[in-house]
Amino acid sequence: MPKTEAQCKQMREDMRNRILKESSLFFAKNGFGDTKIGDLAKHIGIGQGTIYLYFDSKEELFDEIRRSADNEDEIKKIKMLTKIPLPASVKINKLSEEVVKRLKSDQDYAVKITLLTQLMLEKEDEMYSNGLYKELAKIIRQGQKEGSVVKGDALYLADLYWGCVYLNALKMLFVKGYKLVTKDTLNRLLEA
Repeated sequence: MPKTEAQCKQMREDMRNRILKESSLFFAKNGFGDTKIGDLAKHIGIGQGTIYLYFDSKEELFDEIRRSADNEDEIKKIKMLTKIPLPASVKINKLSEEVVKRLKSDQDYAVKITLLTQLMLEKEDEMYSNGLYKELAKIIRQGQKEGSVVKGDALYLADLYWGCVYLNALKMLFVKGYKLVTKDTLNRLLEA
């Protein structure tokens, strides 16, 4: 029995989503420069031409992944946390708890963290202007005033924190039997 138009449309959408999901993981592991469409197609288990049915180029595919990996939701959450009238140590604990919970349970979150970090590293001059860094730096400065956070450059300390998160996202994705960082360990990175 022939497929209906709706079934065909759903199959195309499913394939496009599969390509995006599998490509995200492959780009996270290999980076943009070291990703070849042929290797990517082999990783997904489809023909190279199938990718080109959905995306005109590797650049277009990566741009779509980049858009889907934006960190606007994460920035909104941390901005809200920044504004809550709580001690900085409580805010840092809540952030660490959420990050570790998501790393444990959500592979897409780990892929997103990995891709976002790689994109920031490509634009070194913009790295510290990233909202995640800037908002965490605000909490760090608050904690330094309260005496609960170690002294030092707040953006550097935010970089240390997010660098540890990035390393653990990589481990979660690519190392079997890894030991995930705990919220207490993340908190200790910033404790006075």
